[in-house]
Amino acid sequence: MRTKSLKKNKINVVTLGCSKNVYDSEVLMGQLKASGKDVVHEEEGNIVVINTCGFINNAKEESVNTILEFMQKKEDGDVDKVFVTGCLSERYKPDLQKEIPNVDEYFGTTELPALLKALGADYKHELIGERLTTTPKNYAYLKIAEGCDRPCSFCAIPIMRGKHKSTPIEEIVIEAEKLAAKGVKELILIAQDLTYYGLDIYKKRNLAELLEALVKVEGVEWIRLHYAFPTGFPMDVLDIMNREPKICNYIDIPLQHISDRILKSMRRGTTQEKTTKLLQEFRKAVPEMTIRTTLIVGYPGETEEDYQTLKQWVQDMRFERLGCFTYSHEENTHAYNLEDDVPEELKQERANEIMEIQSQISWELNQAKIGQEFKVVIDRKEGNYFVGRTEFDSPDVDNEVLIDATETYLKTGEFAQVIITEAADFDLYAKVAK
Repeated sequence: MRTKSLKKNKINVVTLGCSKNVYDSEVLMGQLKASGKDVVHEEEGNIVVINTCGFINNAKEESVNTILEFMQKKEDGDVDKVFVTGCLSERYKPDLQKEIPNVDEYFGTTELPALLKALGADYKHELIGERLTTTPKNYAYLKIAEGCDRPCSFCAIPIMRGKHKSTPIEEIVIEAEKLAAKGVKELILIAQDLTYYGLDIYKKRNLAELLEALVKVEGVEWIRLHYAFPTGFPMDVLDIMNREPKICNYIDIPLQHISDRILKSMRRGTTQEKTTKLLQEFRKAVPEMTIRTTLIVGYPGETEEDYQTLKQWVQDMRFERLGCFTYSHEENTHAYNLEDDVPEELKQERANEIMEIQSQISWELNQAKIGQEFKVVIDRKEGNYFVGRTEFDSPDVDNEVLIDATETYLKTGEFAQVIITEAADFDLYAKVAK
């Protein structure tokens, strides 16, 4: 059936999943634009590219539902073609082709040139750092490596993204300069594992050297580190974080669990003692540092004792930011050979309890900020508030600072000095400092 209107081909890119997918969609859109294509992000278009996530069950469900939704639109004549790319189709292409055959074509995570060809575009090698950013103009994700070499038992990322591959420093700097020229003030460095950066191409962990190069990029005011692995963390990164005002006193370091028995089964290469010591060293080297972590509850064999160890540790460590997930039993991972023996209800109960503890910790830490002055970046205006963030907060996952828009005019994308007047569990209220 033909589409209802004879519209010129407009390609709508739909992004699901994490910031790495956001980045990949932006690169795809940059390539399409360079080939003269009309491309939009999550708006109306008669050709649809769905960039899927295949990480855990919820994400897979969302990806499948989104594909089915657009297949219905294709059947109804509202779109002409639907292409699927990303982690889900990398991991399950044969199954998807069988179950949802009317998708025009499926592509994996490394098949950008083939996807572009299907969309009538050429892959242009010379487009280093050229991408159409989809985030607010003041920040952008900067992917410094792809894939992962870690053997974590619960994780399917190496299956979907392949081995760790660092991007050379000079290419990352070119990309950062292009983003800064467009007005980007905050770079959020992402990878499956920042800790490993450089080992493959420079034969040493080279994150600190990359940061030394990025702080020289004019126009960039904040550089934020996301997804560092605890084992083998390059401690020279802490020196530069302390020394360079552009590097946010912030790190996202997913720790997953703390019971030695569970860490061993998870193949994390560390222990409770080593992890606690590492975090103490972080705090000693950068006293102002905000540490964000994520935990998994309900991993196969997690006993009440393991869970109580984790719970006590969360209370003792008082993380500034913490997320907790229930274990998802993923085929082709090492842990899939274990029995998924913690009932779903108990997993959820444990996750809720950890998040309640964290919510109290967050509230207490936020109360201590009342009366203090912070530099914030204004991301957007929502209702009667300008919504901003401090250097201790990442977009979408962390605390936000709300400033009354009926009293003050602020420009989105700009920085402002504010004084915190009130604090809730995860939101701070502020007025502009005179």
